[in-house]
Amino acid sequence: MSTDAQPRYQNHGPFFAALKSRAEAHFAARGHAANQSRQIIVKAAILLSWFAGSWAALTFTASTWWQAGLWSVSLGLAMASIGFNVMHDGNHGGFSQSRALNRAMGFMLDVLGGSSYIWSWKHNVFHHTNPNIAGLDEDIDLVPVCRLSPRQPRYPWHRFQHLYIWVLYGLLAVKWHFIDDYRNLVMGHIGKQTFPRPRGWALAGVVLGKALFLGWAFVIPSLLHPIGQVLVCYLVVAVVLGFTLAVTFQTAHCVEGVSFPAKSDGRLPVDWARHQVQSAVSFGPDNPVLTWFVGGLNFQTEHHLFPRTCHVFLRELSPIVQETCREFGVNYQMLPTGRAALRSHYRWLRQMGRPVTVELDAVPASPLAATSPSRP
Repeated sequence: MSTDAQPRYQNHGPFFAALKSRAEAHFAARGHAANQSRQIIVKAAILLSWFAGSWAALTFTASTWWQAGLWSVSLGLAMASIGFNVMHDGNHGGFSQSRALNRAMGFMLDVLGGSSYIWSWKHNVFHHTNPNIAGLDEDIDLVPVCRLSPRQPRYPWHRFQHLYIWVLYGLLAVKWHFIDDYRNLVMGHIGKQTFPRPRGWALAGVVLGKALFLGWAFVIPSLLHPIGQVLVCYLVVAVVLGFTLAVTFQTAHCVEGVSFPAKSDGRLPVDWARHQVQSAVSFGPDNPVLTWFVGGLNFQTEHHLFPRTCHVFLRELSPIVQETCREFGVNYQMLPTGRAALRSHYRWLRQMGRPVTVELDAVPASPLAATSPSRP
């Protein structure tokens, strides 16, 4: 891995120690580990059944355009929710205490057309280590097409990025399925950072996953339907999937008031825990449907502080995190609704596209941000 992928944070201080000890005390009082939950097993079964049922209905029973469209949208949403809930927790080691079960759930990404091996480097290592750091976090690296950080160069067409970026979000899954993974494997790097190419069983898993995806997404449907119809349905599924994934992740990091720090001589101005809080925003704490669908990723700050915690417990940790942030003077942001987070993301896109943008330190927090704890 590129050494540039490891910026040096300030030493851990009492803030991180307090967070860690209070979270450990919380789970000790509950009598189970942070990655031990029967609820996630039931939820995974529901989501995988949703996926299988939508695919079967689309492939074997849909006979009209509106039926195909309905089941394509359903399939795209099911895939997104599996990504948020099952794959994401599995790859972080938060789905179960069993390493084998975590790997199996992480492999759901391969079944959906991605690569859990590449994802573990791109997301677990590069993004979680370096959130919102230009050049190190590929999730914010859309240059030159779009500008998401004040540390990135601005081009004239960025003035309109708040209008056209939504189309690009819809194409994310297509690019992911047919370009990104293959390019990363051939080039041996993700963005500007190198990673070890898979070998042995890891490489076999990548190949198997790609074969499974192409089989259920294209080969089997094309035996029963004209290839043109199969491609149209795939495009609908992919647009729903890509748009849902992109909007959920971007509204958690690319909004008003979050931090986009620059390194000075390889060092960051804060410790790791403070940066995780200041580079993320949580939203919609009182929307159980949103929380269920996105796998608790609306509690993004809590997830970044405790990535190995099963997402069903993130809401419980939120009051602990917020109280600790108030105690140590750390700027925690909670937007009241998903719509508020989406509006803040839209305003941030406009601000980053303007010819003259304010300096990072002068960017005000969103007027909707709140530091009071949500209801448990």
